[in-house]
Amino acid sequence: MFQINGDKDSKSKKKAAKSDSDESEEETKSTKSKKKSTAGTSSLFTTSVDKDKDKDKDKKTKKKAKAEQSDDSDSEKEEKSKKKKGKGKKKKERSPSPEIEFDNLEKFVMEPAPQGVTVKCRVTRDQRGMDKGFYPLYYFQLDNEKKTFLLAGRKRKKCATSNYLISIDATDLSRGGENFVGKLRSNLMGTKFTVFDNALNPDRALPDMSNARQEMAGIIYETNVLGMKGPRRMTVVIPGMDTNNERVPLRPRSDLDGLLIRHQNRRMENLIELQNKTPVWNEDSSSHVLNFNGRVTQASIKNFQIVHSKDPDYIVMQFGRIADDIFTLDYNYPMCALQAFAIALSSFDGKIACE
Repeated sequence: MFQINGDKDSKSKKKAAKSDSDESEEETKSTKSKKKSTAGTSSLFTTSVDKDKDKDKDKKTKKKAKAEQSDDSDSEKEEKSKKKKGKGKKKKERSPSPEIEFDNLEKFVMEPAPQGVTVKCRVTRDQRGMDKGFYPLYYFQLDNEKKTFLLAGRKRKKCATSNYLISIDATDLSRGGENFVGKLRSNLMGTKFTVFDNALNPDRALPDMSNARQEMAGIIYETNVLGMKGPRRMTVVIPGMDTNNERVPLRPRSDLDGLLIRHQNRRMENLIELQNKTPVWNEDSSSHVLNFNGRVTQASIKNFQIVHSKDPDYIVMQFGRIADDIFTLDYNYPMCALQAFAIALSSFDGKIACE
């Protein structure tokens, strides 16, 4: 239903044997479906009162999209048969991120991904050196030829709980630095995490809280006290979007009014709850698998996809291993780069109760 730019590009490469006329028809279809799906995606994450007005439009959009899917079923079958015949001849390459330009890096990493565009990135873990073995550096870049740098993160030393600093400068990872844009903080068990921006602690903020820090996301890993083996289960809670597709600010005065406590008490006003997509057991490989459309190449407990319960086919974020210390991370609206990177960092943290 939701066709993303990057996925369209990879499909068009596979259909290179088709004529030019077929390609032009395909482009027309993709443009139409993209326009229709954008409206549906926007309303899915809107948490304001005006959301009810968009429900009827969303139902019509889904009906039309289903009709388009059935029309394309024959061509998909042909494509699958071609894949089987040509298997082993050429290694599939990961599709790069679409062209993304920005003048202000700090503003870009805080803004939601453009609707209809999958921002394709990679995370690199640097464990070289004595110190980095315990406190690795993590680099977040666009997955393009230039490897455009976005963010860097590192776990802080001498903290009671896991605490990661996130910066827009890989050489400046200090709390008081000008390039500090956010942080990730865990509870004592390492099962719950909160993502903050770089504004002030509520204790030092103005009475009206206008300069207080925002809570950008909450990540909850389901505890596994029985030690049962299987894929991790995680829930991600993020602030909702208003009718202008802007994030609803959440500035709690204390942790007792924070995002995780609100979720625990089911006070979900202006919040969006997301879950990791349940992997399917594969008999051939004797493992749980997910379809990453070629973006992930190695099995790992860290591989996951984040979706909304009302539309599990729309991948809000996906993360997975392609080498020992290299991972791909792709995110879509309404998530921003800071949220996506922080969620990925939480998956690297050691969770005794979750393994």
